[in-house]
Amino acid sequence: MKAIIYKQYGSPDVLRLENVPEPTPKDNEVKVKVVAASVNPLDWHLMRGEPFLARLEAGLFKPRHDRLGADVAGRVVAVGQHVTQFKIGDEVFGEMFDSGLGSFAEYVCIPEAFLALKPAHVSFEGAASTPVVGFTAIQGLRDSGHIQAGEKVVINGASGGVGSFAVQYACACGAEVTAVCSTRNLELVRSLGAHQVIDYTQTDFTRTGQKYDLIFDAVGNCSVAELQRALKPQGRGVVAGFTTMLRIIEVALVGKLVSKRDGQQIGMMGTAQANQEDLLTIQNLLETGKVKPVIDRCYPLNETAEAMRYLETMRARGKVVIMV
Repeated sequence: MKAIIYKQYGSPDVLRLENVPEPTPKDNEVKVKVVAASVNPLDWHLMRGEPFLARLEAGLFKPRHDRLGADVAGRVVAVGQHVTQFKIGDEVFGEMFDSGLGSFAEYVCIPEAFLALKPAHVSFEGAASTPVVGFTAIQGLRDSGHIQAGEKVVINGASGGVGSFAVQYACACGAEVTAVCSTRNLELVRSLGAHQVIDYTQTDFTRTGQKYDLIFDAVGNCSVAELQRALKPQGRGVVAGFTTMLRIIEVALVGKLVSKRDGQQIGMMGTAQANQEDLLTIQNLLETGKVKPVIDRCYPLNETAEAMRYLETMRARGKVVIMV
């Protein structure tokens, strides 16, 4: 089969389309013929080996694992002998970060616990665009942010992959959502259900005087002081993205001190964990139309490097998808 391989860290130029052996499913695995996969920031961080600390796990001088791609959607073509939830022909979607990555390929094998049936009315590219961003938004808002109906919630970076899902999920939770994005994306985020929209090129949402119960920063460009300024006395600030290692350190250390001292809770969300329960939540949100996939561009498998290059511009509206 054909798959995207990388043997060294670097720019998208290190990505190669090569012929590799087709995988064989283990007893608990499902073999999927990939129709679509989506690109996530985690892919480009792994590709470049950045931040450098990530190499302690990924490989210090070169990647230990030569595949990329976590999100996947496709058709089941084989199942392991212990698989009970899926059969050949099922249309499925899921996330394979915890099982080794590799969705930029014609076939993948995934433990059945990381898959769910694709809603019939949702396209393969739509389904493939949701798992990683869905886990991040749901676990960030629900588990780290403790979102409640009726609360005033800000989604910073509302037009990106995580942000566009987070806006819709927060609305589904009954929150009053303020979405922060650039001028060209104002109508997009309004269409996702945001109650208020702030153009960050014109207005700093942390200086309007408005106080919020919860700020979900999908970009990671707000300082702890800025989050403090815009939060209510018992408000929560959850940082899901990051711009620099210094920002991560600031949020982790200063946020912890602020949380102990002032009553506000500010910190980085933990790494989103793939699990079937939350995947079924995503499935239900898609099925009921409470969340609609937002896709900027689709690329064929042999143009994965171009897809990665576009994602790195930080200008994508929603998700960038690979069609296999």
